[in-house]
Amino acid sequence: MSRTVIVGDVHGCCAELQELLARVGFSDDDHLYFVGDLVGRGPDTLGVLALAQQLGAVAVRGNHEQKLLSFVQSQREGGPLVRLGPGHLQLVHSLSEQDWAWLEAMPLWHDLPEHDLRIVHAGVKPGVPIEATDTGILLTIRAITQRGQASITRGGEPWARWYHGPPHIVFGHNALMHPQLHPWATGIDLGCVYGGFLAALVLGPGQTIPSIEERQELLVSVSARRAYYPVRKNYGR
Repeated sequence: MSRTVIVGDVHGCCAELQELLARVGFSDDDHLYFVGDLVGRGPDTLGVLALAQQLGAVAVRGNHEQKLLSFVQSQREGGPLVRLGPGHLQLVHSLSEQDWAWLEAMPLWHDLPEHDLRIVHAGVKPGVPIEATDTGILLTIRAITQRGQASITRGGEPWARWYHGPPHIVFGHNALMHPQLHPWATGIDLGCVYGGFLAALVLGPGQTIPSIEERQELLVSVSARRAYYPVRKNYGR
């Protein structure tokens, strides 16, 4: 029976991704998805992209993929170049044409009707149809302020606390050392690149997301081999 395996932010941590897939017993019958941010910061982005493509994975676009794509677009159009750090600049010159094509084909969200869920990198603004939501919000939102505005910081309440589906949303981006379990949303970025964990949500055929109390049993994780990138402020809370 085929399962659905949804993996959190990998950020170039290829060894941990391989270990995670081995731990869940990933097989050719299973379907693999990523919440975005496969690239950058970690040691082996090229290996991650090669493995994801080899396994026929579907990945939604993260803000780090968007940075690379925006840089290349600005190059093509002759406009002001998007600012990139040294690691991302190196990737610009290292990715193959096949890699670029795969990144460009990444959707901003992906629906899995079988499980009544939606995969989005960062999240949504509650009450706003996703089709009408600004791309920047989908890629970077973390919270809702007291004035009801989307925030890229944690100044306010987590957006997922105010989201009432359906569908259930599985997201990444906002790295914590523990999964974020809300009635209608599940966050699975456990900060592998910061020395935390790489996590996957594993669903059986036709299985929908259960209650918060039961959901932990569907999560599988492996420890990072080391911290590859300086720990982000507030990581661990």
